[in-house]
Amino acid sequence: MYKLVLLRHGESTWNKKGLFTGWVDVGLTKKGEQEAKEAGRQLRRAGFSFDLAFTSKLRRAAKTLRLALQELGQAGIPTKIDWRLNERHYGNLQGLSKQQMAAKFGEEQVFIWRRSYSVRPPQIARSNKFNQQGQAKYRGIKVPTGESLEDVVARVRPFWSQEIIPFIKAGRKVVISASGNSLRAIVKHLDKISDKKISGLDIPTGLPLVYELDDQLRPRRHYYLADPKTLRAAIAGVKNQGKK
Repeated sequence: MYKLVLLRHGESTWNKKGLFTGWVDVGLTKKGEQEAKEAGRQLRRAGFSFDLAFTSKLRRAAKTLRLALQELGQAGIPTKIDWRLNERHYGNLQGLSKQQMAAKFGEEQVFIWRRSYSVRPPQIARSNKFNQQGQAKYRGIKVPTGESLEDVVARVRPFWSQEIIPFIKAGRKVVISASGNSLRAIVKHLDKISDKKISGLDIPTGLPLVYELDDQLRPRRHYYLADPKTLRAAIAGVKNQGKK
């Protein structure tokens, strides 16, 4: 049996403000830092250790990983950073308030932008200050102008198969720190969740999600390292984003 840990970054400054974030590289709030540290403490209490970590090019995910590993006493393990674990690119919505968009266009439309499988947000304008095209850290990468979850799955799935699975099968203990939609793409693949049902999946910030996998990397079970009350509150917080 293999174990895999997925960790959504702690609360970011734009999570707190209720803004569409996407590829905008914002930091963690104090609460987000505490969530990351607590994730590390929960992993330590549960007896976890890791050989290898994966994270995105977004500092909120990288810092969450760093703080969690420090609490775990494993700050020096090898870490692979890749843009394919980045959050979904929210196009021209990046930097806009989910609440204000809900008031203007309706909660159903905001839900579609946030959670539908195949609908892309409005493409980001070249003049938009939150456009990542041309940024040095994405040199050589075709930066999206707006992504659906289907687009995120299309970039995450081959990365999972080609870059992560070989290490798991080799017996390496792996943790992945990323964003809500890139982790939803992995969970969709692991649990074979339909395109329709994936819109109802919420992954809360800062709570380690453990997958126990069989020899064929099929999930035997999965669970969060959190008590039921904490988990319910965290999931409700994610669900309520984008409401008036």
